[in-house]
Amino acid sequence: MAGKTEKLNLNEQLNDFIQKNRKVLIISLAGIIGAVIVLVAVFTVRDHLRSQALSQIEEFKRRYETISSLADALSETPFWTQEASNLLEDLDNFTNRNSGYTAARSYAISANIHQDQNNWMEAERAWVNAARAGTRTYFAPVAFFNAAVAAEEQGNFSRAIELYNEALEYEGIFPAAPRTQFSIARLQEIQGDSSAALISYMTLVSRWPQDQVWVNLANSRILSLSIGQ
Repeated sequence: MAGKTEKLNLNEQLNDFIQKNRKVLIISLAGIIGAVIVLVAVFTVRDHLRSQALSQIEEFKRRYETISSLADALSETPFWTQEASNLLEDLDNFTNRNSGYTAARSYAISANIHQDQNNWMEAERAWVNAARAGTRTYFAPVAFFNAAVAAEEQGNFSRAIELYNEALEYEGIFPAAPRTQFSIARLQEIQGDSSAALISYMTLVSRWPQDQVWVNLANSRILSLSIGQ
């Protein structure tokens, strides 16, 4: 009986509290509902904008592939240059309004255009921008690697080594990490730094022993450099 009385008292106290504070509770509830509505609207708009951005990227990709194939078929450099310039301008406008993964892909298309025109300086810049934009994605190490290749094409081997090392920062998600390490060693050899190259080759062998292709190549260079010393 005492238990029932206590339960009734609690119910009465609760009802009394609600009655006394109903305006505050109603306002608080309305605020919570409003916040939920705003969050839903924000996420909906964000998803819509992301979907639009991805669709735009696919359109840019389609334009690039069409321009490239037509240029190859017609061998008309002026046509290619004008169409490519138009696309580069659109890509630039897109990256000014977007960030993250979609911006990274946009920069990558720009980089490919510059590479097709053997404009390696701009290609390197675009690939670096792609890597920075996609820094939290698998895209970053790929972009850094391609930027390093562009630096190599310019004969800037020190810069290429820096960029290859940036790609290696993503070793855990970058399947081409052994090849990247080999590229660093190869460029150190070209620069005449045999000691650094030897260390880099040995690093490859110890860090990626399961990758037989690059490990075998590295072991070959280790033997050659050791004999040379």
